[in-house]
Amino acid sequence: MSQHRHRALDAPRHQVGVRRLAVGEPELTAEVPRRHVHAAGQRLDVQWLRVLPVHPVPDLPQERQIAQALFGGGSAGHVRIVVRPGICTEPTHVARHFLTAALLGFEDDYREDTVITVSQLTKEYGAVRAVDDLTFDVKPGQVTGFLGPNGAGKSTTMRVVMGLDQPTSGSAFVDGRRYADLAEPLRWVGALLDAGAMHPGRTGRNHLRIAARTNGIPRARVDEVIDQVGLGSASTRRIKGYSLGMRQRLGIAAALLGDPGVLLFDEPVNGLDLDGVRWIRELLRGFADDGRTVLVSSHLMSEMQLIADRVVIIGRGRLIADSPVTEILGALDGHRVRVRTPNVVDLAAALEPRAVSVERTGPDEVEVDGLTAAEIGSLAHSVGVPLHHLAEIQQSLEHAYIRLTEDSVEHSAHAADQGAGR
Repeated sequence: MSQHRHRALDAPRHQVGVRRLAVGEPELTAEVPRRHVHAAGQRLDVQWLRVLPVHPVPDLPQERQIAQALFGGGSAGHVRIVVRPGICTEPTHVARHFLTAALLGFEDDYREDTVITVSQLTKEYGAVRAVDDLTFDVKPGQVTGFLGPNGAGKSTTMRVVMGLDQPTSGSAFVDGRRYADLAEPLRWVGALLDAGAMHPGRTGRNHLRIAARTNGIPRARVDEVIDQVGLGSASTRRIKGYSLGMRQRLGIAAALLGDPGVLLFDEPVNGLDLDGVRWIRELLRGFADDGRTVLVSSHLMSEMQLIADRVVIIGRGRLIADSPVTEILGALDGHRVRVRTPNVVDLAAALEPRAVSVERTGPDEVEVDGLTAAEIGSLAHSVGVPLHHLAEIQQSLEHAYIRLTEDSVEHSAHAADQGAGR
C-alpha cells in the first residue's frame, strides 16, 4: 500500500474535535461535531468517507439515517465518520463531494464495490454502427483485458464510459452513475485514452497541476505521481518535446492523480521501451491486487496473457467472449505440435488422414492439430521420415484471440494478398 494512504492516521486528533477514535486498517473511524460536517465549503482531502449516525435507528432506510445524522437537531451533537486513509492534509472539515456521496447512501467502500457496467450499449456515427448492443461488467480486484481488432469499438466504448461520447442507446456507468454525474471525477476514475490530448505548450508538471487543482487534489500529489511514473526532471519540459513514451507516462500520471478506484487505459504500452512495458505490467497488476477496477485495451496478447485475469473480446462492435483467461485458453481444442523435417511433403501426407489439421508454416515445418508429439513421432518413424524438431506448442491467448476474431477482422494480410493477386 502506498505511503500517502496513511497520512490521515498521523493527523493530530484535537484538530478534528474527536470524541472517540478507532483506527483500523485501512480505515479510521471517529465521532466528530456535526458543525464540521456543515462546513462544506472547506476541504478534507481524503480518499473516501462515510457519514453515519452514532446511534442507528432500526428499520430506518440508510438514506434517511444519513440525512438525520447530518441535519437532525441543528449543528449540535456528533456524527460518526469513517475515513479511508488517503491523500489527506489536515482532517478538520468534510469535502463537498463526500457529503454528496454520504447523502446518496454509498455505505460501502468503492474499492470493493465499484464496477464499470456497460449495458446494451449502441453507438452510431451516421450510418456506421461502431458499437452494437454491447453488454459486459468490469469487476474490482481484476485486470480485465479489452480486446478486439482495429475498428472493433474498443476506444468508442471507453469514450462513452468517460462521457466523451454520448451513446445512441444503452448505458455505460461507473458505480451505477454516469461519469458526468461524478463529483471531482479524478478521485473516482483515472483514464488514459489518448496520450496526444495534452496542450503542447505546457510543461508536464503544469499539466498535472491544472488537473489537480480542478479536482481538489493537493499539489503535493503532483510530485508523488511524477515520481511514480518516472518522469523526473522531464516534467519541467514542455510537452511538445516529449516522445510518445513520455506522453504515455504523463497520461498515466494524470490518471493516478486522484488515487482512483477505477482505471481505464487504452493501449498504455504504446511507445514504451521494454523497461516501460514491464513497469506498466507491474503497475496494473498492483492496482488490481489492491482491489481496484482495471480495464485495459491492448494488441499485445503476450502482455495480456501475463497480467489479465479476464478478457472481454469484441468484434464489429459486438461481444465475442467475456471469460477468465484460463477458460479462454482451456477452450482451445486438441493438441498443437510444431514439426520440422527435410521430408515435409511425405510427413504431411502421412499426417493428414489422422490429424485435425496440418498447416505448412515454413519450407521444412508444419504445425499439427489433433495429435500429440508422441503420436507424430511414432508415425514419422513408421514411414521413415527423419525429424529435426518436435515440440508441443503451448496454447496462447494470441492463438485463441485469432480464432475468436477471424470473422471480425475488417482488414487482414490474407485479404490484401488476395486483392493483389486479382
